[in-house]
Amino acid sequence: MSNKIRAADLPDFDVTEYLEDDQAIAEYLTIVLEEDDPALLAAALGDIARARGMTEIAKASGLTREALYRALRENAQPRFETVNRVCHALGVKLVAQPLTPV
Repeated sequence: MSNKIRAADLPDFDVTEYLEDDQAIAEYLTIVLEEDDPALLAAALGDIARARGMTEIAKASGLTREALYRALRENAQPRFETVNRVCHALGVKLVAQPLTPV
C-alpha cells in the first residue's frame, strides 16, 4: 500500500528561491514575456523585486514600496513607465525580437 500525499500538505512553491542570479532572472523574464500576458509580467517583476529586496528596488526605481507592491501585484496592469523603471532598477532590459525568425 502506498502513502498518498495530499496537495494541501505540500509546501507552497516560491519562485523567488530560484532567482539567485542575473541569468536565472533573465530566463524567467524571457519565459514570462513569451506568454504575452501583461498581468503575468507585472507579477513576475514583483517576484524578482521580492527576490532582490523590495525596499532596495523601490529606492532604485524611485517608487515607494507601497506603490511598487500595488503595481506588481497579481493581475495588475502597470504603465509602461513603471515597468521600465522597475526593469532598470533590477538591471534588466526588455528586448524586441521578430515574431518569426529571419
